[in-house]
Amino acid sequence: MTPLGYRRLILTRHAKSAWDNPSLDDHDRPLNARGRRSALALGDWLASRDYEPEEVLCSSAKRTKETWEMVASAILEVRPLIRYEPGLYHASADKMLTILRSASHQTVMMLGHNPGISEFAAMLPARAPLDPEFRRYATGATLVIDFQIENWSEVALGQGSVMDFLRFDGRD
Repeated sequence: MTPLGYRRLILTRHAKSAWDNPSLDDHDRPLNARGRRSALALGDWLASRDYEPEEVLCSSAKRTKETWEMVASAILEVRPLIRYEPGLYHASADKMLTILRSASHQTVMMLGHNPGISEFAAMLPARAPLDPEFRRYATGATLVIDFQIENWSEVALGQGSVMDFLRFDGRD
């Protein structure tokens, strides 16, 4: 649970997607088996740490939706408001910030894509995690970051405090 006067962001890149159908539009690519396992493990990890989102801002791409569905299938106590945002599909860091500023709940999970999500993750904290793979933001990477703000409209770059950073998938 996040204390009053704080907002928590759980920033997740979609889990590993399938590339076995080259004729499939990028937006419609599903997760592969490893991605589904990783997303389920992410849900378990979030629940074990009490990092449960009250609102989910998710790209409209199939792989981000499936990532959320697998995360949500973990034993989560909170059933969040879910917003599928077409604007998060391959969004820039600036676009992601704009969408985040429209959030209304205290703990928000945002699911997106590289390269925008890695740029956004690097811009948010006052100090980045020490993990050497942080800037690459591999599939399944998740940053948990707190802000001392009353409302998401106040969120500013370089002001967050990193609570956790986790990588679930290996190399892309």
